[in-house]
Amino acid sequence: MKNSQNKKKTGSHYALPMVLAGLVVVLAVALGLVLTRGQAGEAADLSNLPNYTDVKGTIVVDGLKYEKQPRLGNPNAKVKVIEFADFKCPACKRWTQTSMKQFIKDYVDTGKVEYYFMNFAFIDRDSYLAASAGEAIYHQSNEKFWEYVTKLYDHQGDESKIWATEKFILKFVKDNIGGIDYARFEKDLKNQTYMLDVKEDFKIAGSYGVNGTPKFMVNGALLKDSSYDSLKAAIDKQLANSSN
Repeated sequence: MKNSQNKKKTGSHYALPMVLAGLVVVLAVALGLVLTRGQAGEAADLSNLPNYTDVKGTIVVDGLKYEKQPRLGNPNAKVKVIEFADFKCPACKRWTQTSMKQFIKDYVDTGKVEYYFMNFAFIDRDSYLAASAGEAIYHQSNEKFWEYVTKLYDHQGDESKIWATEKFILKFVKDNIGGIDYARFEKDLKNQTYMLDVKEDFKIAGSYGVNGTPKFMVNGALLKDSSYDSLKAAIDKQLANSSN
C-alpha cells in the first residue's frame, strides 16, 4: 500500500512539469506568431515607402514656382519668404512651435510678407511620404495644409526611425484633419499622386543651394542661417528698400 501511494506521488510530480512544459511551448508558438505577424506588418509598411529614383516624370528647374506652393498672407506683399522644410526635421518642429506664430503675427497678418512652404524632403523615405501627404491635402485646401503642418509636427516621431508610414499618416489625418475628402486623400496618398511635386521641390531647392532644413529665402535670396533674428533682419532690409 505504501509503494502504491509513493507511485501516485511520483506520477503527480512528473505530470506537473509536463503540463508546464506544454504551456511554455504553446506560449512560445503564440508569441512567435505575433512577432511574425508584427514583422510582416512592419515590412508591409516599409514596402509602401517611396524612393525618389522610382518617381518618374519630367522636372524642369526654371525658378521657384511660387504659384505651386502653399502660402499665407497678402499676395501683393513686398516681401516673399519661403520656408524649406522636412516633416521629420526636429529643427523644423522647433521653428513651427516656437517662432512661426510670432512671425505670422508680425509680418504675415500685417500684410508685409507673403509666406510660402516648400518641401525639402531629404532625411528618409518617410520624409517623402509625409511631404506627398501634405501636397495631397494642399490640393484640396490651402488652409487645411497649414493645419496638417502644425499638427504633424506635434506628432513628430524620432528622426532616426521611420515613423511616417502610410498606415501612420492615414490614421493621423483621419483623426486630426477634418473638413477634407478623406477618400480622395487616401487614394492620392496610396497612389503617390503628388510625389513628383515633392521631387520637383527637392530639385529646385537644391539648385538654389538648400542643403538642410529649415532654410529660409527672402525675395529669392537664401539666408545663411535659420535664426529668427536673421530672418527678421533680412525682411526688414527688404521692407526698407521697398519704401525708398
